[in-house]
Amino acid sequence: MLRNGAGRQPDGGDPPGMSARPIEVVGGGVAGLALGLALRRANIPVTVYEAGDFPRHRVCGEFISGLDDRTRDALGLAPFLADAVPHRSVTYAVRGRGLPPFELPTAAWGISRHTLDARLARAFEAAGGILRRRTRVPEGPAPDGRVFAAGRSRQGPFWVGLKVHARGLALGTDFEVHLGDRAYVGLSRVEDGAVNVCGLFAPRPGGGGGVPLLLATLRAAGLGNLAERLEASDLDAASFCTCAAPLGDRRVGPADRLRLGDACATIPPFTGNGLAMALQGAESAVEPLRAYAEGRASWAAARRAVAGGQERRFRRRLLFASLLHPFLLGRGGQALLSGLARARLLPFRALYGVLH
Repeated sequence: MLRNGAGRQPDGGDPPGMSARPIEVVGGGVAGLALGLALRRANIPVTVYEAGDFPRHRVCGEFISGLDDRTRDALGLAPFLADAVPHRSVTYAVRGRGLPPFELPTAAWGISRHTLDARLARAFEAAGGILRRRTRVPEGPAPDGRVFAAGRSRQGPFWVGLKVHARGLALGTDFEVHLGDRAYVGLSRVEDGAVNVCGLFAPRPGGGGGVPLLLATLRAAGLGNLAERLEASDLDAASFCTCAAPLGDRRVGPADRLRLGDACATIPPFTGNGLAMALQGAESAVEPLRAYAEGRASWAAARRAVAGGQERRFRRRLLFASLLHPFLLGRGGQALLSGLARARLLPFRALYGVLH
């Protein structure tokens, strides 16, 4: 839209009374759909492009830790999380040896991406949003109004993410974390009673796929006891999925594009904070995008506002997570973690605070 100097607002926006500019969101994960739904509630025209379809399983801890009330209320998430399983107790095990359990300062929530993404997609369409399934947006210069909520960092190293749902699997605490040789695996229950088993592993030689790949990878990482527990349970082969997983970013992405979720930054999975960060990023983008859509701000101003807000909100947790992550992956760091935990010298609550 061309604007002459007399009609422009001081921040580069349009004069009042003009129709809302449309927003495009590339990526129909939790960040893209939650943002799209919030904008539709403000009568902003929104189209979401999703390469896959719904429902679908995703490699994800399915453990929402650190979601604050402000974000939950601003995005209207309560109905979507009504049957999520609350988790408070956590146990770490280092190469099969359990450490003393501890309690999270606030409850985390277990819900499968199979359920959550599909619920958000239905609500977005019911609110008048346009959802283009099985559609990829070509690479190239991004036009004004396009939000990127899909795609991870292209900088390595990349590890392997593996996930499956298990039934008939008893847990010692609400959330179990098993540390192995350059690997860790989280187990927690989701809304339908299944246990989500999701792990991050260093690449190892070997072929195969599906559930046998997960069991073989666990054994190769020194987690044979966990593999035996899984073999004795009812593993849902249809829920198995895998992906190339970055180890995490130290800071949010540049402001050349408006980025949310993993397109903005990935935090190491051990924090359990990835889903909460995606939703908090979406919440931080709502008002700047409304200002752009309603002609009160330029696209450049909206882009800078979202990038700056996420930088301020996420920089500390990304930095500390990147510094702590190596301790979970190597034998020396795991031994130190184990010793501190057994001596009751590990400040779990302080660590939780800086990581969330």
